[in-house]
Amino acid sequence: MPKRILEGLVVSDKGNKTIVVKVERTVMHPLFKKPVRVSKRYHAHDENNTYKTGEAARIIECAPKSKLKTWEVLPKDAA
Repeated sequence: MPKRILEGLVVSDKGNKTIVVKVERTVMHPLFKKPVRVSKRYHAHDENNTYKTGEAARIIECAPKSKLKTWEVLPKDAA
């Protein structure tokens, strides 16, 4: 099975080698049949601390690195 790649906005870079990426997607509301934005935050491993808050980032699945981190960022040139 291929690894998932998600795009989102960096909302926090406070942790060492860790960023928090907010990924938004649009889903249809089950009752009102209107599009609704749903967001989720992912903790991602950033080895060189290259990403800062407010930047767009692409993350890819990986083996668990810690309790919360199961994603790692793709290099900026790939994003």
